[in-house]
Amino acid sequence: MMKSIRVQSEEFLAIEKSFREWLELLNFERSTVRYAPVKAREFFYWLERQGISDAGGITKGNVSDYFDYLGKRENRIRGGRLSRNYLRTHLTALRKLSRYLRETGREGFETDITLRGPAQKRINVFTRKEIKALYSACEGDLLGIRDRAMLGVYYGCGLRRSEGINLDTDDVNLENGLLYVSRGKNYKQRFVPFTGMVKDDFYNYLHYSRPLLAAGNDPAFFISQRGKRMSEEAMAQRLQGLKEKALIDRPASLHTLRHSIATHLLQSGMSPEKIKWFLGHSSLETTQIYTHLKYEQE
Repeated sequence: MMKSIRVQSEEFLAIEKSFREWLELLNFERSTVRYAPVKAREFFYWLERQGISDAGGITKGNVSDYFDYLGKRENRIRGGRLSRNYLRTHLTALRKLSRYLRETGREGFETDITLRGPAQKRINVFTRKEIKALYSACEGDLLGIRDRAMLGVYYGCGLRRSEGINLDTDDVNLENGLLYVSRGKNYKQRFVPFTGMVKDDFYNYLHYSRPLLAAGNDPAFFISQRGKRMSEEAMAQRLQGLKEKALIDRPASLHTLRHSIATHLLQSGMSPEKIKWFLGHSSLETTQIYTHLKYEQE
């Protein structure tokens, strides 16, 4: 969609280019360097349609009108309206643009506006410190080894709740370090790589813990003490127990682990496109929810 937008103003074109260079110079995250100028270009394109072709003519009213427009614009990929969280990534980008203009001797513009519309439910994520605490809370017994494998599946590999529950032992290829998701969302399949500690935890679970838990021939990767496939409720209870041991006193679920790895990968510099592939998202806009979370922390 963005490739079809053609800004005509020479000033706007020059600002977009130098804005990107400024972001690189100040060592912003790669996702910021890539997407903030793209959002600026979309703003410039809208401004030109309003008869504004120079940065000095941008007012707070223009910014407010632009976000009114975005709030009514259709999501061209999934239909419906753009989410408020997604709109906030645009607002964050324009705030950086205004800062760039002021710091380079140009006239900035006011971005103190309130986004309208209902807010999406806030995504909850564990901090890196809390993730370490969860791992430290795992015991060294059979169930503790299984708990580490659970963290590996939901945090290390970023699987959805149902994807982890539906895993079979044959889906985990230790030799090649690949986890096969055979029943992903919308029946999509994918391979997820794993290395290091996650690989060690899977190995220990499959070779030392699971054989002593298994009482039958159930192919499930996660099995209960009765040798049957674990339920989502049972897995959630194990996570709750780890939270209590780790002294994490706030709501969280198995899906929080998936949100956490996505956010942490983005903070580490992985591109949204790679995270989209890793998580099995069908749309980049879904992945950009985590870009919003990272923006809030800058």
